[in-house]
Amino acid sequence: MAQLWTEKRVVISPDAQTLASAVAGRLLERLARRSGAGKTSHVLLTGGVIGTAVLRAAGASPARTKVDWSTVHLWWGDELFLPASDPERNDVRAHRALIDHIDIPAENVHAMAGADSGVDMAAAAEAYAGELAMFAADDQEWPSFYVCFLGVGPDGHIASLFPDRGEIQSTDAVVLPVSGAPKPPSERLTLTRPVLNSARCVWLVVSGTDKAAALGLALAGASYESVPAAGAKGRKRTLFFVNEAAAANVPPELIDQEF
Repeated sequence: MAQLWTEKRVVISPDAQTLASAVAGRLLERLARRSGAGKTSHVLLTGGVIGTAVLRAAGASPARTKVDWSTVHLWWGDELFLPASDPERNDVRAHRALIDHIDIPAENVHAMAGADSGVDMAAAAEAYAGELAMFAADDQEWPSFYVCFLGVGPDGHIASLFPDRGEIQSTDAVVLPVSGAPKPPSERLTLTRPVLNSARCVWLVVSGTDKAAALGLALAGASYESVPAAGAKGRKRTLFFVNEAAAANVPPELIDQEF
């Protein structure tokens, strides 16, 4: 029976460093191919330790020069509502890891407003939704994303969509303010599940033994309201890139040997 493109598959690397390098290489190869064909690529980035490690590996790779970065737009699936220069912000980390090392036009880097921008979280969410709408594709209110990167928390959260909260259930918003998040800092902005899942490819990058239980539940078909990672699904491909430490509960039949 042919494998469905929408089926969730798992790619295992031996350790976090190898994982980050492999995912970075895959991303750069695909962006180079698409830019060479004159295609525009909208990419949703994530934060976290392993997400930043992937960007750092991409920023250090010679293959980054093969991408025409003028054809690439970078967005974020979520952001910490901290001052714009705060080193904990996802976009600040991404600049240090990748963006400062590539020739990408400044207008192609779409950061969310900071806590020092003069607007509150609700206005910041509305502003980002408006910026997304400027690049809207088809009947959507946001761009056609080529790939969406997601990390997975020990509790199964993705972006800033946490278990058993209203944000994970939202289907009528594009960007939401998040107050009282269970993980500090408590004030955040996040894209909603329909927007994340609209990407052609959803790549979840997971590292560490503390993620093994959440990963197992996500792959076992848990409720996405209780385990948000279980609800992550790209239009064409959904891949979990994990290291061996996180793979303890991965069903053997989901392991992809082709990559």
